[in-house]
Amino acid sequence: MNETTLNAFLSECRARIEKTLERLLPAADAPPPRLHQAMRYAVLGGGKRVRPTLAYAAARAVGMQPEKVDTAAAALEMIHVYSLIHDDLPAMDDDDLRRGRPSCHRAFDEATAILAGDALQTHAFQVLATDPKFPGDAAMRTAMIGNLARAAGSVGMAGGQALDLESEGKELDLVMLENIHIHKTGALIRSAINLGALTCPGLAAERTEALDHYAKCIGLAFQIQDDLLDVEGNTAVIGKHSGADAKHHKATYPSLMGIGPAHEAAADLVEDALKSLESFSDDANPLRWIARYIISRDR
Repeated sequence: MNETTLNAFLSECRARIEKTLERLLPAADAPPPRLHQAMRYAVLGGGKRVRPTLAYAAARAVGMQPEKVDTAAAALEMIHVYSLIHDDLPAMDDDDLRRGRPSCHRAFDEATAILAGDALQTHAFQVLATDPKFPGDAAMRTAMIGNLARAAGSVGMAGGQALDLESEGKELDLVMLENIHIHKTGALIRSAINLGALTCPGLAAERTEALDHYAKCIGLAFQIQDDLLDVEGNTAVIGKHSGADAKHHKATYPSLMGIGPAHEAAADLVEDALKSLESFSDDANPLRWIARYIISRDR
């Protein structure tokens, strides 16, 4: 992997998604202003933008231009940010810091944060359904809405968060932990790849399946790295308090496997993800770069 090339791709995707989010979010002074300010604070306050970047990379892998996935990538990030706002609430993870700044409920108040998360969730589907710059037809819109809704709902991210909350203070094995994170973290990452693939009508089934397998692998690798950063990371670098998992008595990959084996498991998942891309051309190189980046990142 050429680090300069990867950084250029990440910067290009970040610039695209920031511009699209700025366009699609309600204006800060539009009524009700405090709610819209909270939405913009949470969404536009930085972040790695991993999920939109994966959507762009998947679209490129199937020969599509980035503008084909702008709207879907923005909707995906809105869903992700809504989940972060709610995760940080006292009733959930009770975290005061997000992306190096006060969490939304600390910067505003708890009620406004709840409403900001609610509004971002619905706004994501509104923009997918109505954005006039969306380049696909009604069938593509419907497929993307269905895919993202499933990934965000009770059989996806929300269900994974419920399982995670239920598991606090309980002894879990690796199978149970993996099931939580396939839903909580993996569902949106899988959706990012699916949304990129959906920009290409009539994509061969074996290509879709290969991309989906890639997504499942990196979704788990991403979570293992997150667990490792909670143990090994620096709060100033990762942008949130380290040690939060231990504080909440959560089972994690390092706690169940050990730090060394957790690093090895993440590396094995990345290798499996890369194998699924063997039939793809160099257009899939950004997916290959991101897979390796996921387990080398420090935040």
